[in-house]
Amino acid sequence: MDAIAVTRDDRTPRVVDVPRPDPGPGEALVRTLRVGVDGTDHEVIAGDHGGFPEGDDHLVLGHEAVGVVEDPNGTVLNAGQVVAPTVRRPPDGNNEYFRRGEPDMAPGGEYVERGIDGAHGFMAEYFTSSADHLVSVPDALADLGFLVEPASITEKALELAYAARSSFDWTPDAALVLGNGSLGLLTLAMLDARDDFESLYCLGRRDRPDPTIDVVDRLGATYVDSRETPVPDVPAVHEPVDFVYEATGHAKHAFETIEALAPNGVGALLGVPEAGWEFEVAGSDLHREFVLENKALVGSVNSNVDHFEGAVDALQALPGWVFDDLVTGVYELEAFRRAFDDDETTIKTAVQFDTQ
Repeated sequence: MDAIAVTRDDRTPRVVDVPRPDPGPGEALVRTLRVGVDGTDHEVIAGDHGGFPEGDDHLVLGHEAVGVVEDPNGTVLNAGQVVAPTVRRPPDGNNEYFRRGEPDMAPGGEYVERGIDGAHGFMAEYFTSSADHLVSVPDALADLGFLVEPASITEKALELAYAARSSFDWTPDAALVLGNGSLGLLTLAMLDARDDFESLYCLGRRDRPDPTIDVVDRLGATYVDSRETPVPDVPAVHEPVDFVYEATGHAKHAFETIEALAPNGVGALLGVPEAGWEFEVAGSDLHREFVLENKALVGSVNSNVDHFEGAVDALQALPGWVFDDLVTGVYELEAFRRAFDDDETTIKTAVQFDTQ
């Protein structure tokens, strides 16, 4: 069967021929519909993140997938059921984090990530997966099911943020999303669909006209150009914010978030900066803000089945135009390279495997 992979000798994505997998006990065979492309895929391709499965000379890409159950293989799933797979798997069959349903909280060495680190991904005509790691997706959402995984990342970050404020009556009003890439824009739309936030801001570094800024405007949010208004200046230029969602990987933003937060506010850090970047910060001032104004930062990575299920609900609550504007290209296998193009007209792309 066809799959899109990189090899140890050449990290250029290419179509390769690999055997169609056979499901083992407790696994189902899934026919792939679509697989999304995101920044992590580009990092894997560049060799900046992840790793190859042990003993293999190639890595099948793709971790944002949606497919149809081809063979339930005795599991609780049904043939024809639309599903989205979670990303992490136990490296040696099982461990306490997976037994608790908390693979997203496992430390390094206690998991592999499909399509990213140590396990083949879903960018192939078929894949197998334990039924426990497949989340049902409504048929009406099948074409957009590859967005369940990124939406689940936001579901987890929000859960952690609210948990960090659970000791008191937290009533957030304003939120700031750092980053106007596909994850930032999807998060902005998800925040807009909630009842919590009256004011929404999205920070980027682009000039108008720009398709990402158009999405920000259409959501009724305020676009903040970081070249004109750096993160620490947001409170003075706009207003202090109760929640910051950091999706840039710009290391300084982790510390600048503290200055942007209103008293009792919380920031969720999701971007992963390159290692070894050093810079000066006013450590004592930031420490004082943490303590005297009850601020918090939480780090968040990956997600679990509960977050995937929450993501399905969240996507169903979004207006259709969001997906029309957000998904700028879905490409069949013959043109798959276009899904990996990265220019200012691209927001979110996917590779389509099944055209039925």
